[in-house]
Amino acid sequence: MKGLKLILVMILALLPVTLRAQELDMNEYLFGHVGDSYGWHVTTIKGHPVCIHLPVIVHSKATGWHVFSSKHIEEGEEYEGFRLAGEDEKHSGKLVEVTSLGIEKPLDISITKNVFGLFINSLIVLVVILLGARWYRKHDAREEAPGGFAGLVEMVVMMIEDDVIKPCVGHDYKRYSPYLLTAFFFIFINNLMGIIPFFPGGANITGNIAVTLCLALCTFLAVNLFGNRHYYKEIFWPDVPIFLKAFPLMPLIEIVGMFTKPFSLMVRLFANILAGHMMILGVLSVIFITASMGAVLNGSLTFIAVLFGVFMDVLECLVAFIQAYVFTMLSSVFIGLSRQEPEHE
Repeated sequence: MKGLKLILVMILALLPVTLRAQELDMNEYLFGHVGDSYGWHVTTIKGHPVCIHLPVIVHSKATGWHVFSSKHIEEGEEYEGFRLAGEDEKHSGKLVEVTSLGIEKPLDISITKNVFGLFINSLIVLVVILLGARWYRKHDAREEAPGGFAGLVEMVVMMIEDDVIKPCVGHDYKRYSPYLLTAFFFIFINNLMGIIPFFPGGANITGNIAVTLCLALCTFLAVNLFGNRHYYKEIFWPDVPIFLKAFPLMPLIEIVGMFTKPFSLMVRLFANILAGHMMILGVLSVIFITASMGAVLNGSLTFIAVLFGVFMDVLECLVAFIQAYVFTMLSSVFIGLSRQEPEHE
């Protein structure tokens, strides 16, 4: 299992199995939950894991494309010349090809747990937006206000657009509203789904730096592809004393800033979500670590750990919204800076 945010329901489901273990491998416990995998572990019933076996899609230079179920490569088994690399090997946890020349890394475009979770969460975003828009196709918004789910979606959209996008971007904010609103809902729903401890939730998507890199890259392109002349003038020929223009210190700083802004977006979202997962898992690991220390000690610490775990999960719901809000706000600010006009006396 990777990316699961364990709360009381998961603890009760796993506790009987876990208490039988003598030792807890913290490395596997923590990084196993927040990492990616080729299969999706749903639960364990009477000691037997229930998994969703996802498709493995790889291309070998020697034998071409291979498509098979991830159940064939569980527990280090080799299938069609492919297997999972061990902990002490290069590309640990990834699919590798066993050839006569040794171990090679094939082109891997498999549907992993994070990819599958990304598909599910993207579908949820689409359903949320379409259900909200459905009301407007059947009613005149100038005569009546939406209620229920449509009203909730409208409230969030208006809050983000009126309080964040419009003041930060400027007069042509409508040009960027579709992207910024999509980014907000996408991040928010992925954050919330990561808190849910059972399928289809639990995938650590926004805690995956590859996903936050793609989001930051979208903002980087929106800023630098659609920036106006004044934006690039401030970068390459800023209004500074002539000796600073002759020695291009300011342009160098501005060019570095073009890349540090999206980098900060990427790291901020990734680090906050990953840290939230790690903190909850760390608190709840006390239950498993003290399992062999006696019923009194384990029972009392379990009670405390469950309370802290539930509290931190509730706090993570707030963090899920805050991180989506901050990413949208900073993206709006960066876009607005690229659309500034020169001031005239």
